[in-house]
Amino acid sequence: MAEKVTFNIDKEKNFSEWYTEILDKAEITDIRYNVKGFVVIRPLGAEIIEQIYQMWEAELKSKGHKPCIFPAIIPEKNFKKESSHVEGFSPDVFWLEETGEGKLALRPTSETAFYQLYSLWIRSWRDLPLKLYQRANVFRLETKATRPLIRAREFFWIESHDAFSSKEQAEAQVQEDILITENLMHQKLGIPFLPLKRPFWDKFPGAEYTIGSDVLMPDGKVIQQPSTHLLNQGFAKSFDVKFKDDKGKENYVWQTCYGPAMSRILASLIAIHGDNSGLIVPFSISPVQVIIVPIYKTENKDKIMKKAEEIKKELEKEKITAEIDDSDKKPGEKFYYWEMRGIPLRIEIGEKEIKEKLTIFLRDKKERVKGEVKDIRKLGEEMDKRLREKADKEFKKSIEDCKNKKEIEKALENKKIARCNFCSIEKQGEKCAEAIEKELGAFVRGVRHDKKEKPTGKCIICNKRANEVVYIARSY
Repeated sequence: MAEKVTFNIDKEKNFSEWYTEILDKAEITDIRYNVKGFVVIRPLGAEIIEQIYQMWEAELKSKGHKPCIFPAIIPEKNFKKESSHVEGFSPDVFWLEETGEGKLALRPTSETAFYQLYSLWIRSWRDLPLKLYQRANVFRLETKATRPLIRAREFFWIESHDAFSSKEQAEAQVQEDILITENLMHQKLGIPFLPLKRPFWDKFPGAEYTIGSDVLMPDGKVIQQPSTHLLNQGFAKSFDVKFKDDKGKENYVWQTCYGPAMSRILASLIAIHGDNSGLIVPFSISPVQVIIVPIYKTENKDKIMKKAEEIKKELEKEKITAEIDDSDKKPGEKFYYWEMRGIPLRIEIGEKEIKEKLTIFLRDKKERVKGEVKDIRKLGEEMDKRLREKADKEFKKSIEDCKNKKEIEKALENKKIARCNFCSIEKQGEKCAEAIEKELGAFVRGVRHDKKEKPTGKCIICNKRANEVVYIARSY
């Protein structure tokens, strides 16, 4: 059967090669652009990214954010206004040639662009909260090995930059950002994650604290997905972003920023849900939710095609995106092609389907069921639920409690995340974290932000009293 056609590379045995192969065969990206770390995103990849963008923008707008567009160029003098920020990002910056306006950079992120204008736009408590976001491509001079969509020198994201009159409001925004990630990336796209408060040494440059969303990939490495940062008042003081309260007293604003990277989310989507037949795209964001494959002979072609067109129109009335594959390929070739591209549902129309119920192929289960057009949306939603539940089950099994370095090493080798007792994620714990990096090639990713986990015993490195339960993993 056509649906048994598979990759030559097994996802579980060799994820790295499988990932490279699927990007090529499913026509997601092309890596032959001749600058390291920059890839071409082909139509299917671009269409999926656009769907993710639209989903996130709709959610942000519903929470009171407004869109804007800022230049991709940032002057060096802006970077230098916030010392910890410039120190953190300077090694990663693409600097342009000197101009008459001084040294200019391609944005690695946009705090120093936004807040220059916030100092002009914000005057009174009536101007707050100010919640703006933009779509953006950002540039970082990665010196490590790059991987398409995972670790690149250019990636595509949304960044929101919010200003408030109090710290309480800013921290509430951080919580809202995490909830947006849960509702969209996990509940809608079926990608489970750990919301982790980053250690002191790994927080966003210029932030009081950072909450990162770590997703475990099939090769046992984590990738950071949407992160949110409480910026406190550091940037506000550097850029002189002040407001007068209702009593006329002047104060600095409190700020947050949030950055979901659509290109990275696509990488996790491919990795978590894909199989040895190609992509599996959730019904909720698939550019084509249903592919209609007419199966005919010369003598009944017109009749079959007429039925296919009728079904397409019915689906479109239900706001379901559909296409008809009327190419001259054999049915098996068509099945293989659309399975590779991850289209959630396939309707096969032959002579029987004109008189009886439709034959509907479910991409995730690789099963055929009988149904009608009215069943399609429910079948798609059920598929998305199965994808999420399957991913959650695997993710739950991937976290292992460890009592010493040997157990951590074993967990890492088994492509898992280690959970263990640790002295501190503040400055005093940095030496222990360095030991883990040096000896195990892994990183202290942080502590759970969504729940308090009580440590018992001593730090697995320095043997001092443990104050935290941390998660340790290899990463890209």
